[in-house]
Amino acid sequence: MADSSTQVRPGGRSAKVRAAVHRAVAELLAEEEAEALTLPAVAARAGVHPTTLYRRWGSTAQLLNDVATSRFTGDLVVPDSGSLAGDLQRWLADVATDVADPDTLAIMRAAIGSGPAGGCACTEDRHRQLGAIIRREQDRGGAALDVESAADFLLGPLYYRAIFTPEPASPDWARTLVSTYLATLRTP
Repeated sequence: MADSSTQVRPGGRSAKVRAAVHRAVAELLAEEEAEALTLPAVAARAGVHPTTLYRRWGSTAQLLNDVATSRFTGDLVVPDSGSLAGDLQRWLADVATDVADPDTLAIMRAAIGSGPAGGCACTEDRHRQLGAIIRREQDRGGAALDVESAADFLLGPLYYRAIFTPEPASPDWARTLVSTYLATLRTP
């Protein structure tokens, strides 16, 4: 029988290594272009052997996807203001604030640039949040909206601005985008 010193440690070394590696990725992205990010550079910054990264993540793209997934999962609260307009305005303003953060933007750009099309965690959680807002509106007897169409109209311009322009969307701009979207729903 194994003695107690060899038992599994909750949150042990694996969690510490993951946290150190994620922190190293964020630091390196803040200092240099994403193209310069390599698993050996991340390993050196995190204080672990490169083999650890190759074994756990396999590639820089997989590591960036894990960092993005960790960063973008569950960080925004889905609001419940009692109205679709209120929920969407608050939520999209929060998303705009989130993606305007330089560290978040660096992770998002690097993850998008390294992974397969449509595979970025930068949008997966946002689609789930938007779906929750839309389902809540439908439960209140409101319009039967399509998550994909709403995402195209609301998240598309916001992420475009964040990724491809020097001026990320502001919360006020995001709220205006929601108003425009809701107005298009009312016109035949």
